[in-house]
Amino acid sequence: MSLLDYEKRFSTLRVNSGGANKSPHKVAMLQAVMDLVASGEVTNNRFYFDDDLKRHFSDRFQALASPSDRNNPHLPFFHLRSEGFWHHKIRPGQQEPYQKLTTATSQGVIDAHIDHSFLDDELFELLGNQIARELLRSALLTSLDEKSIRDLLQPERGGWDWLECEFLVNDYVTMLEKHLVGAPYSKASHRRALQPRLNNRSEGSIEYKHQNVSAALLELGLPYIPGYKPAFNYQHQLKQVVLSYLAGHQEVVDDVNLVADKVVDEPENQDWAWDAVFDPEPPERIPHVAEGRPNYLATRIDFSERERRNRQLGERAEEFVLRMERQRLTAQGRPDLAAEVEWSSKDRGDGLGFDIRSFDASRDQERFLEVKATNSGKYLPFFISENERAFSNDFSDAFRLYRVYEFTTAPKFFILPGAIEQHVQLLPQNYRARF
Repeated sequence: MSLLDYEKRFSTLRVNSGGANKSPHKVAMLQAVMDLVASGEVTNNRFYFDDDLKRHFSDRFQALASPSDRNNPHLPFFHLRSEGFWHHKIRPGQQEPYQKLTTATSQGVIDAHIDHSFLDDELFELLGNQIARELLRSALLTSLDEKSIRDLLQPERGGWDWLECEFLVNDYVTMLEKHLVGAPYSKASHRRALQPRLNNRSEGSIEYKHQNVSAALLELGLPYIPGYKPAFNYQHQLKQVVLSYLAGHQEVVDDVNLVADKVVDEPENQDWAWDAVFDPEPPERIPHVAEGRPNYLATRIDFSERERRNRQLGERAEEFVLRMERQRLTAQGRPDLAAEVEWSSKDRGDGLGFDIRSFDASRDQERFLEVKATNSGKYLPFFISENERAFSNDFSDAFRLYRVYEFTTAPKFFILPGAIEQHVQLLPQNYRARF
């Protein structure tokens, strides 16, 4: 759901009415939850019925309550489940008795049956943004018109507001899914269609914002649209919109990861010329970003499964590079060396620290090539084993890493010569456990 979907839900909570007064309990509980997120007391999507929550609830409740209202935080903690975005984590062995509950008569009922509450992942991400949080906080108190919503969401100095970012991210993912399956689409047409929904911003501004989305996805370890080179100088709000979108569309994470690493044959035209596929410009260094991921997203990105698929995709790419190397050496007048190029990982097995043994024609010296492949763009991170890293250091003069990208559509590659760590930031993903 979008921010406006939650705004509508917050402004139409189902609350008890007694006479002219509506019960403030649900409103006070949701405000307490927002306070916990805003203060940093809660950083993951778990809200325990503890002293901190009850303290914040009491503060909010006292400001809203009439003389006849009672400070009973256990009631909204239980009954917010009827709103559809508030969920309970049931204690082990208590599922059946919990299902029979119609209310929580005391804190003891909560303690006996419920470990904690949690929100929709998408809503939790929204609460992490101050502007979105204030809109939802206002929605708890009144139903807002469109102008009021825009006024609340509008950032300073003409920056992009949350709704504009939502429209843009949704459009970007639509293009990404088309790109990954090879379906045609026009970036220019997408930009023009977006303009009326983005306060008629310029096409150049929209294109740069699409590049910002590429950067945000890369920081999360996700594929991106190669035609939108990652631009990392973006507003913090955009990253939160991306996270919120992914939280509400978690199947998208599965889809783009599967297609990005899908094992396929090369495109039909396999008569690739070296000059047509060699990219002489390796990626520039990008800012180092801590790889923190929300739990919901971390569970969707199975790096072990991705690595397995990468190995299968890598076999096709290794064969592709093998032909390119033979073509290069033949073109340099060394068909004798071309005939000796060896697919080492296939002929001698994995674990060598490289995949292909080739040659430097000018010096009659061996080259050791490691091939890494993706169906996504050139900036997508890749896996390197400790053995490959060490080999690249020990044989740095002869070692070359060939990064093959956009393999399913129009394969290209760049080359990183020498020790791998000269070119990339190495981040730990796996650990060796021993007794």
